[in-house]
Amino acid sequence: MTAPLNGIRIIDLTNVLAGPYCTYQLALLGAEVIKVERPGSGDLARQLGADPARNSQNMGISYLAQNAGKTSLTLNLKDPRGQDILKRLVRDADVVVENYRPGVLDRLGVGYEALRAVNPALIYCAISGFGQDGPWRDNPAYDQIVQGIAGVMSITGTPDTAPLRVGYPLGDTIGGMTAAFAISAALNAEKRGAFLDISMTEAVLSSMGWVVSNYLIGGVTPAAQGNENMTSAPSGTFWTADQPINIAANKDDQWVTLTRILEREDLQDRAAFLTREDRKRNRVHLRQTLEEELQKAPAAHWVEVLNAQGVPCGPVLSIPEVLASAQVSGRGLTTTLAAQGQASELMASPILVDGQRPLPQTPPPELGQQNIDLLTRLGVGPEEIETLKAEGVI
Repeated sequence: MTAPLNGIRIIDLTNVLAGPYCTYQLALLGAEVIKVERPGSGDLARQLGADPARNSQNMGISYLAQNAGKTSLTLNLKDPRGQDILKRLVRDADVVVENYRPGVLDRLGVGYEALRAVNPALIYCAISGFGQDGPWRDNPAYDQIVQGIAGVMSITGTPDTAPLRVGYPLGDTIGGMTAAFAISAALNAEKRGAFLDISMTEAVLSSMGWVVSNYLIGGVTPAAQGNENMTSAPSGTFWTADQPINIAANKDDQWVTLTRILEREDLQDRAAFLTREDRKRNRVHLRQTLEEELQKAPAAHWVEVLNAQGVPCGPVLSIPEVLASAQVSGRGLTTTLAAQGQASELMASPILVDGQRPLPQTPPPELGQQNIDLLTRLGVGPEEIETLKAEGVI
């Protein structure tokens, strides 16, 4: 497979998740990603994850998940020598990605204007919680904060349980993917050079298109719907004899087929269920009625029968179950690499290119693992490298 971003060099000044997720996706597609980290501690994600032993080794699972295929260079950007090395790196780079609070790198002398001065064709991508301007720009923005501010929590859960956080770092991940998309587009511009301002909050709001538009255009204030699909009924989660399933009978013909399979054609003539809007208004009663029939057989039975008859249906799986499924495991979404002598199963790219899935080519680097190689490439001699190390610059 020819990697689409082969030959593209990215300087990664990011930390924790949104930025590292962005640059990981670009690395999987062939870009060279040089991860610049703080000497001594590095990316905070190195100390995060479910395995305390790995955390203590500065190779936490949260770090491993997003940093394979990169190289690591430690630089103290508060030191003028560290700033100079960064500028030398940028001269031959295509992209810089950072997720500092707005203005921090400008104050250090290595913000957009300073770096563009040494490389006018530079694509500079700044990821932040709220964007580079506005009254919230300086506020801290962890994923939980973004989920709350962006309205996600207000529509997640049931009316009794909302506000509820989505069970993974949604804002970071969508923000990172949006940044990767923006960078890929900027790389395609005929004249290179751009400042990309990525707001995690705006990226999340953009992903909520239907919900937001129902308010902007329809005047309907979004509210928590639980596991129900706000656009149709019966469409949501239903209990069977052993576990829940999702059914999406969004079309009238699917509704008719569902009633036939359940041997409840009589429901079609009930006033409460005659039209889509009737069914939406009476969705709770409809779900209870359908579950009386669905609980007569296990989930696997209904998934097979309903899908075979054109009624979309699927099981509600745990993470271990979906990863072990023939569908996901058979398409090679994960791969195994060894880091510090320990095997780590990592997510590969979610994209297939000409039938092949891009995989990380090297394990996540140890902190500063490529210091000597990268500095030597910049013309820094052995004695200077030792001085920089002794004085905490690298």
